[in-house]
Amino acid sequence: MSIEELTLNVEKALEEIRPFLNSDGGDITLISIEDNKHVKVRLEGACVGCSVNQMTLKAGVETTIKKFAPQIETVVNVS
Repeated sequence: MSIEELTLNVEKALEEIRPFLNSDGGDITLISIEDNKHVKVRLEGACVGCSVNQMTLKAGVETTIKKFAPQIETVVNVS
């Protein structure tokens, strides 16, 4: 899979999870994909100060990204 295809798949995953984040006043932005297996995102809005944002990142965002791009190994939030 090319980096363009991978990026498109990760963006599709973020579009799927974004309405859930928006409903709580948050959002998410793709920052980078490194070595075709590590994704960096930025949680925004209400997600920044949320006490469960790490759970959201792992259980929601990472799981959804891996559904669209199984080769992704890690998803991390950069602020």
